[in-house]
Formats: sequence, structure tokens, C-alpha cells
Amino acid sequence: MGYAEDLRALLRPMRIYRLEGSVNGGELEAQGRALDREEQRLEELEREMLLTTAQDWGLEAVEGLLTRRPVSTTPEGRRQALQALLRIGGDSFTLAAINDNLKGCGLNAVASETGTPGVVEIYFPDVPGIPDGFAQMRAILEDILPCHLDIRYHFWYATWAGLEARFATWGDIEALAPTWEEIEKLV
Repeated sequence: MGYAEDLRALLRPMRIYRLEGSVNGGELEAQGRALDREEQRLEELEREMLLTTAQDWGLEAVEGLLTRRPVSTTPEGRRQALQALLRIGGDSFTLAAINDNLKGCGLNAVASETGTPGVVEIYFPDVPGIPDGFAQMRAILEDILPCHLDIRYHFWYATWAGLEARFATWGDIEALAPTWEEIEKLV
């Protein structure tokens, strides 16, 4: 049911118009289609103007306002990263605030104190090895973190014990025909 039917419903009680198979009916149909198209445009505008629901050009518009683009490629990942980047403020220097801001790189990155003043360690708990797009992420992370901090990156890889727990024999691993880099990331 579209606007054409809504217009007919408004005029039907007046009983002075022929609403079906007439010029009046055709005009209502044309106006209804035009209103339906405008409703679709307004729905798209409403969706794209809010960062929490944007999926396409709305995300691109917000990204255009920022120096760096998040590494995420999914709309949900981009939304979360942009929200984190927009939360960064002048008081974002506590460890909790820094970790919240690091979500702006588009991947789960966690900062931890090392015990050495002025040194923080960044690791990616969800991604074994060096994450794809790390160069771009590193630039974002170094823009987010206070410039007086020495940043050390920590990467983790699959261990022999982890591989033994996951695969019964080495033949199971060879059946996958992985490269050495892929073996390092088998978790």
C-alpha cells in the first residue's frame, strides 16, 4: 500500500470523485508514485545521516571529515571505528580512554602499560600475526596515542602446542597445504 491508496482513502469519504479508471484516478496514481519515491529518498537520508545506521555515502561523508580512514571494510566495523575516532578528546589520556579510542583503527587493539614510564604496548588479541593493513592501522594508532609515549607493538602467533591440540597429525596440517605464514596464524 503506497501513497496513491492513501490519497484515495482521503478522498473516498467525500464521494465526489471517481477514483478508479478515470483521469482523477490516474492523477492520484502519478502523485502517489512521486510521493513513494520521495519517501524512499527520505528513508535513505534518515538512514545515512546517523552514524549508528549509515551504510554507504553517510559513512563516506564522515570518513571524509577525518585525516585517516578506519581499516574495517564492513559497515558495522566502519561505524564502530568512526564512533571511537569521534570520541577522542583532550581528556583521552587514561588507559581506559586510550583503549576506547584505539577502536578507531577498525580492529580490536589493546594498549597496556609496561611498567616503564612513557612506554605502552599495543597488541591485537583477535588477530594472530601482523594484521592485514597494519601500516594504515599503525598510522591511525600513532595519531590517536599521545605523542610522548613510546609505542611497542606485540604480535602473537600459533604455538606448536596449539597446533598439536588442534590437529591430530602433521598430515592433517599438510592436507591444508598452508604456507609458513598461514601456519603461523593457525589458531
